[in-house]
Amino acid sequence: MTPSLRLCCVLLAGIRVVSAQQIPDLGYSPTIVSPAYAIGEGPLVGIDEAHHNFHTADGRYGAFAKLLRRDGYVVVGHAKEFSEESLSELDVLVIANPLNEINDRNWKLPTPSAFTKAEIEALQVWVKQGGALFMMIDHMPFPGSAGELAATFGFEFSNGFVELPDYQRGSPDIFDEHSGLIDHPILQGRTEIERIGRVATFTGSAFKAPPGAQLILVLPANTISKEPDVAWEFDETTRIVKVGGWSQGSVMTVGAGRLAVFGEAGMFTAQLAGDNKRKMGMTAPGAEENYQFLLNVMHWLTNLPGMQE
Repeated sequence: MTPSLRLCCVLLAGIRVVSAQQIPDLGYSPTIVSPAYAIGEGPLVGIDEAHHNFHTADGRYGAFAKLLRRDGYVVVGHAKEFSEESLSELDVLVIANPLNEINDRNWKLPTPSAFTKAEIEALQVWVKQGGALFMMIDHMPFPGSAGELAATFGFEFSNGFVELPDYQRGSPDIFDEHSGLIDHPILQGRTEIERIGRVATFTGSAFKAPPGAQLILVLPANTISKEPDVAWEFDETTRIVKVGGWSQGSVMTVGAGRLAVFGEAGMFTAQLAGDNKRKMGMTAPGAEENYQFLLNVMHWLTNLPGMQE
């Protein structure tokens, strides 16, 4: 075995170990002062589980699903291919880090689409007719897997890893009124207590949003995206893309429907990592407002009364 092949095998083994060590923090139950709906009476939310997704309702998005249920939404795993019939069951579809089958345990190029052209077409029609789509597309390889779908709505992703100018390993990237957090009804909430002043993300990806999209998280000048051939493997040959001014969170209306696109998935859930159960996502230091931000995004997607426009 050559040194480079040995390194690749070690890296991919590491990906599997890290993935296995991330478990949902189901003990996380932040206060919801004013739930949107009575328990079990809200819109039906399906979390995609048909495309080798890294985050699922009973897996790493368990805390995401629990929080939404406490806000009154009905949350289910959606393990069906996308079609007019399967999508008609849902009010909101959540797609978090899908993968093509060839990348399920193999985070290296190529990273082809996780979705068929027929599925992408069905999704586009469903949103235009009033569906609400919530996409979280994390760092490479996920932008490759979801990029064709995102491009259908005009979003262009870098298939890489975002690195802000003040990047510190192990620390979240912070967006606030002084750094990249752009005012929007989602930040205002329904009442003052729901107002958001700070959002934390954790690496993730960068994208260019199309005209008509409303930017919420904007990456600062001198931010870069590292585009390796193999996830987490960086050296002097790694492609570097300048992504200052690109987005990591945007929303838009599409026909009669609504779309929210984010370049990071961990920000919307709570996980425990490793033997020491390190807190990740919504429970990490600096991410205290993320849970309310998630609820506000959902309130906007479902056009909840009281959301400012």
